[in-house]
Amino acid sequence: MTDSNELEGLVDVPALEAFLNEHMEGPATPITVKKHTAGYSNVTLFIERGDKKLVMRRPPTGNLLPSAHDVGREWRFISAVHGKARVPRPIANCEDESVIGAPFYVMERVEGTEIRETIPSAYDNPEGRRKMAEEMVDALVELHAVDWEAAGLSAPPGSYVERQLRRWQRQWELTRERTRDIPGLDRASEWLHANMPAETETTIAHGDYKVDNVIFSFDEPKLLAILDWELASIGDPLADVGWLQYSWGDRQEIEREQQQAGADETIPPPVTTWEGFPGPEELAEMYADRSGRSIHDMTFYRALAMFKGTVIGEGIYMRYIEGNVTNPQGARMEWQVPMRVDRMLRLIGE
Repeated sequence: MTDSNELEGLVDVPALEAFLNEHMEGPATPITVKKHTAGYSNVTLFIERGDKKLVMRRPPTGNLLPSAHDVGREWRFISAVHGKARVPRPIANCEDESVIGAPFYVMERVEGTEIRETIPSAYDNPEGRRKMAEEMVDALVELHAVDWEAAGLSAPPGSYVERQLRRWQRQWELTRERTRDIPGLDRASEWLHANMPAETETTIAHGDYKVDNVIFSFDEPKLLAILDWELASIGDPLADVGWLQYSWGDRQEIEREQQQAGADETIPPPVTTWEGFPGPEELAEMYADRSGRSIHDMTFYRALAMFKGTVIGEGIYMRYIEGNVTNPQGARMEWQVPMRVDRMLRLIGE
């Protein structure tokens, strides 16, 4: 069933149906569309077309920051690595904004679950959680092993880390004009620029690789597909490891931040802090063992991830106060972003 109120401003359903009839095999087929409510970034819509289950991705509405919410980038990377890494099958891409009001692409829906606040009962135990971590690492190792040049991808000029710092510094400068000053974020940026490591290897870099951006099976701790490719690039694989560590969660930090937040706000610990999951340091060691890749400067890569995550969080807060965020939990960013800055400053000793 299609909820027209839920989809208002997001998709012209008849136009989407006509587009799919043109780009998919078989007779013209009616579709139903439903909005996926989780996530803060690009809008995800579930489509049913006969016996086919599909997913459409488009940018959110509102006044967006430059280079943010790039669904065209998602399409390029998914199309390039399909069959070589764990991604959904791409179906069709549309750059013509006149069709539904924004660029979009469509891919097959992978039947499984995103792990957010619960784990399927079939493997919600210490052994199953350990296997989940191993799957996260193995899928990342597989992705980093893809020959990106043979897959038709190209690398932007210059150092990936330097590009990342430049990009997220610029995003922060644009965001603060519409939200608030956070002086600690400037101190962290200065530290990152002063401690930038030399780039020694280039691979596909997903840019947002974390447990709730993948699909797991309902029946076993098997990672089926990697999602959310809007930050993907060609760059330093250790940046993905640092981001995975950052997003993994640290129980001591969460307890500290809960005390700071007070009784009126609850910080739910990530599932990855539950018994059976390795900690962030062991996760990086697991990656090193399985990839054969030397890990170094991980304090820098984790700090870079924190900086990026903090800027993204402030962007979510910006869209929340402007009424454009798709997830109502964006209100939390008012107090979570300063806590992220404090955590980053503790890591780098500032």
